[in-house]
Amino acid sequence: MRIGGLQRLTLLDFPGTVSCTIFTIGCNYCCPFCHNALLALKEREEELEGMSEEEVLDFLEGRRKRLDGVCITGGEPLLQSDLRDFILKIRAMGYKVKLDTNGSNPKLLKQLIDEGIIDYVAMDIKNSPAKYAETIGLNGELAEKMLNNVKESVELLKHGNIDYEFRTTVVDELHEVEDMTDIGKWLEGAENYFIQDFNDSGDLIDSNMHQMSYEKLKAILDEARRFIPQTGLRGTDEK
Repeated sequence: MRIGGLQRLTLLDFPGTVSCTIFTIGCNYCCPFCHNALLALKEREEELEGMSEEEVLDFLEGRRKRLDGVCITGGEPLLQSDLRDFILKIRAMGYKVKLDTNGSNPKLLKQLIDEGIIDYVAMDIKNSPAKYAETIGLNGELAEKMLNNVKESVELLKHGNIDYEFRTTVVDELHEVEDMTDIGKWLEGAENYFIQDFNDSGDLIDSNMHQMSYEKLKAILDEARRFIPQTGLRGTDEK
């Protein structure tokens, strides 16, 4: 496993579960608003100190009575060739596992779900299908392939038997209310959906990305709720 870092305690990342979060290295997207550019960009990997798999497993061994779950995020965890084996080691310690993914590898996602070795999936929906290529920083056949894979993953989760959520981080330059209309129609019937307010981490792929006004954010949230009434908001307080 290529591990870039560890958040030793989180009460937010895994619903209802006291957890830690493991950050994997590498991503197959290049989203301009990515707040983990250090983990996503290959040319910046040398800046990472990283952690060995053994270090992380030793940490988990020592936290068995304090933590209940482990979140695996990125980067894109499903790029890791030994992810399945790593998850099995975590589960052998008695932990539940939440996986964060961009949905670009439905085959491996389905395998992990079918084997029953993950307990919760949080999947990013980057934008409406028409604006997916722009939002993930890819183009041509590669962008089309990624979108088709994402659509397959959406259907897998919507019609599967694992707890999940979809989530969209909204950015002023990339998202409009009309995009949420298309996303809402696409995800209608979803179990859980969250709008996440963009926050500049100071380590973006493109520094020309900005938080939208509260008025625009509220309009986007209201539009999402026309199709998915239980849509929640993260990253800011509702007024």
